Amino acid sequence: MPLPEYKDLLLPTLKKHFGYDAFRAQQQAIIEHVLEGNDTLVIMPTGGGKSMCFQVPALLFEGVTLVISPLIALMKDQVDGLKANGISANYFNSSQTAEEQYTILEQVANRNIKLLYVAPESLPGLSNILNDRFISCIAIDEAHCISSWGHDFRPSYQQLGFLKKSIPNIPIIALTATADKATRQDILDQLQIPHAKQFISSFDRKNISLEVRPGTDRVKQIISFIKKRPNQSGIIYCLSRKNTEQLTKKLNSNGIEATAYHAGLNFNERNKVQEDFVYDNTQVVCATVAFGMGIDKSNVRWVIHHNMPKNIEGYYQEIGRGGRDGLNAHALLFHSYSDVIQLRRFALGAANEDVQIAKLERMKQFSEATTCRRKILLSYFGELLEANCGNCDVCKNPPQIFDGTIIAQKILSAVYRLNQQEPIGMVLDVLRGAHNASVLEKGYQNLKTFGIGKDIAWKDWQHFIIQLINQGYCEIAFHKNNALQLTEFSKHVLFNGAKVPLTKPLHIAEPKVAEKAPRKKAKRSKTTTEDTLFERLRKLRYNIAKEEDIPAYLIFSDKTLIEMERVRPMSLMDLMDVSGVGQHKAEVYGDEFIAEITNFLGAKLKKEKKKATHLITYDLYKKGLSIEEISMQRKLKSTTIYSHIAKLHSDGKNINIYDFVSKSEVAEVKKAKSALESPSSLKPYYDYFEEQLDYFKIRLALSVIENA
Repeated sequence: MPLPEYKDLLLPTLKKHFGYDAFRAQQQAIIEHVLEGNDTLVIMPTGGGKSMCFQVPALLFEGVTLVISPLIALMKDQVDGLKANGISANYFNSSQTAEEQYTILEQVANRNIKLLYVAPESLPGLSNILNDRFISCIAIDEAHCISSWGHDFRPSYQQLGFLKKSIPNIPIIALTATADKATRQDILDQLQIPHAKQFISSFDRKNISLEVRPGTDRVKQIISFIKKRPNQSGIIYCLSRKNTEQLTKKLNSNGIEATAYHAGLNFNERNKVQEDFVYDNTQVVCATVAFGMGIDKSNVRWVIHHNMPKNIEGYYQEIGRGGRDGLNAHALLFHSYSDVIQLRRFALGAANEDVQIAKLERMKQFSEATTCRRKILLSYFGELLEANCGNCDVCKNPPQIFDGTIIAQKILSAVYRLNQQEPIGMVLDVLRGAHNASVLEKGYQNLKTFGIGKDIAWKDWQHFIIQLINQGYCEIAFHKNNALQLTEFSKHVLFNGAKVPLTKPLHIAEPKVAEKAPRKKAKRSKTTTEDTLFERLRKLRYNIAKEEDIPAYLIFSDKTLIEMERVRPMSLMDLMDVSGVGQHKAEVYGDEFIAEITNFLGAKLKKEKKKATHLITYDLYKKGLSIEEISMQRKLKSTTIYSHIAKLHSDGKNINIYDFVSKSEVAEVKKAKSALESPSSLKPYYDYFEEQLDYFKIRLALSVIENA
């Protein structure tokens, strides 16, 4: 199919399956690039819509899109989400029997599925279909795992370069939320797609408020923080298994229900903790970073780091698990000198020890920064922000600043004259005029900038350089021996007279360890929830999710429920106008959510809004119009008209229901109702009939049964 024809199908496909009227940011450009058959690298923050970049093309390609994903739990979550949107998808991994795997391969051969998820370790089992006869596209999710420069390196990912050799004409799209320049280049090299176009979205997650606090009395602070946010889901990341268990006990003894997660638990224990959290049965989890990429939950409202992470990539990805639905979220980080010592110990002896130590130092600098924290995060990933964000603790409580332009010019000039090839230590030695062996061997004592900063202490120069890095005026090239390099902002300072604000060095004493006070066991207090339409819809969503055994957010996100509360749709057509409601979900869940909204608004509104529209349909039915004719005249979906027919029949109107559903189909639905023990939604019936009986027939048959 030529690209122009694809273009005409993009928005209808997006609306039908995902419920959105428009693409976000670069999504459409990426999708069109992939549909043209091009290799692509996508760097997009968590919650930015990466999955859409390969899921929409998958629906338009003829064959299957192979999605390489690092975790079984993440695959299952993605597949459940696709099925909830009416999309045929499956996964292939070691947890399945040989018979199950054979059935999946048959589905691929018969073109019965559009997306197939697989871990890199399971690729040998797909050897019979790894060709352009069956595969239309390959998506490599969490692509930073390929690179040893990345923070979650997995050796099995490094073997994926064979895919381009095996199927050279199939487009590869690699996607990740966190990759600095070195990691991005390594991904392209390892996958053998050197000419892939790079789409780098803004790393700015404006909805996440950033805060850093000293690690003094952190447990007491965490308890206070959580108690101010009842009924909110959150994750607390800890440095060790022992930390997770100790903190969980302390939270439980203070009336906060929490569970621990770490690699020391067996598979079933870990799986239960993760599922309870994803399914909204547990609100708070204390976890090591093992609780990582498998968490694809949209309504996490806060993320706490009990200890400082080992690098900024990990920190960014972990806080990115908050606020994936676009609503406000809070990221709170505690740091202490003891965290740094322990993390340094972990890095010793590693193959890339120097890189790990350098990245840990950047994380430490972020924690101790006195400038806008969002600027630091963005500049780390190569994105420069001129204005302060206004949504971090430094911006909300700014320190005193002074005009540091002359200091900045001296630093940047030294970096320039060192040909951007030396790390911070050497830049400091040149500024201070040090006559050590390293300086003298390279002849740096002859540079114009040698010794121009003798009047400022070594530690203070270090403080100023870190501020320049944090503000994006220079950057560390980890893949070039940690060399300090200039950025676009540097030119404005060196040549255009741009002013640079700096803060004076703060000599912070190490925090004192607070004495342990005697603790009384707290009683668990039940939080009362206000009876709002949102809470009613949330409860309905939870009950349906529990019955269908899927995470609640896969039905509708919090953001979609909030819009339902605002718009208050009274028909399936109105519901389809709500962002996040596609055709499939409207057909499956629409009646229940509309009924809940109607019940909330009261009997009068129910009569005026719902009964009236049914009666209009009844008048047209009595005139002999068909369902299609009524649908066209009323400009309503045929599924809405069928729901009217069911309601009219239930109200005792003169409807020949067997014009729309046969007696044998009614009998089959009656059997299903008994076998399924009267489920509260239509989805179990639909699955029972293996998707061979339409939703409207199930709905009409139930109307006959209930009024018999």
